Amino acid sequence: MKLSVIVVNYNMCSLLRQALFTLNRACRDIDYELIVVDDASTDKSVQMLNSEFPDAKLLVNKHPRGIAKARNQGIEQAGGEYVLLVNADTISGKKTVEHVVAFMDAHKDAGGVGVRMLSPRGNFLSESRTGFSRVWGGLLKLTGLAKYFPKSRLYKTDDIWVEDEEFATTEVDVINGAFMLLRRSVVNQIEAFDERFVMFGHDIDLSFRIRLAGYKNYYFPKTYILNFNSLSRTKFSWTYIRHFYGAMIIFAAKYLLHMPEIKIPGIPQIFAPKYEIER
Repeated sequence: MKLSVIVVNYNMCSLLRQALFTLNRACRDIDYELIVVDDASTDKSVQMLNSEFPDAKLLVNKHPRGIAKARNQGIEQAGGEYVLLVNADTISGKKTVEHVVAFMDAHKDAGGVGVRMLSPRGNFLSESRTGFSRVWGGLLKLTGLAKYFPKSRLYKTDDIWVEDEEFATTEVDVINGAFMLLRRSVVNQIEAFDERFVMFGHDIDLSFRIRLAGYKNYYFPKTYILNFNSLSRTKFSWTYIRHFYGAMIIFAAKYLLHMPEIKIPGIPQIFAPKYEIER
């Protein structure tokens, strides 16, 4: 089997329906399986899945386990050469999956790839290229871990930014977790998500470990998804704050106690790196 598509859902019935419809459409010419992990939803998500997507492999948790654990559940059941992790609040383009699978086939050095993300209004979301927010970038600089993220240019000056970066295919430090296609053999080698990251940071940690193992992460903007993330989360709730900043503490503690060695030769540790750009 070529591809395993994994979607974790928690109380997003309407958005999930859209996400699965567009994913099935985008995968129609690919040998794939669809795995949905419902993380103890209290809405009508499970009923909708049983009635409208009977071919999907459905895993239902009795109690919420968090996105990292839920995604690991899906990965354990996956049989594809590639694993595609997609948020339940996204809409995929008609050729999105086909294009990213072809990209991975052509780039044997790639551990994973992400795509250009747009808001529902069509605005470019910069986190699809950087992989993390400015707050995360501030933490990395504060702790000194920023030197391990040279392609995010956390020490950048304005004159070293690449023109038209939204549309430039390039190597990146972090693949955004909203849509990340991973090579299964690499996941098996480095192990899947660190389950201590309940809601946030699991994608940053996994992307970092992909690079530590000597593989590359890519940003591929020649296709897109629509991301409703900003509309679906309450950023001022205590749960959000606790898990968002807690993930930063976990990440810093994990790597400050044992400073890792990146196996990819020729990566500058502080100064801005040279980029491999495809137009």
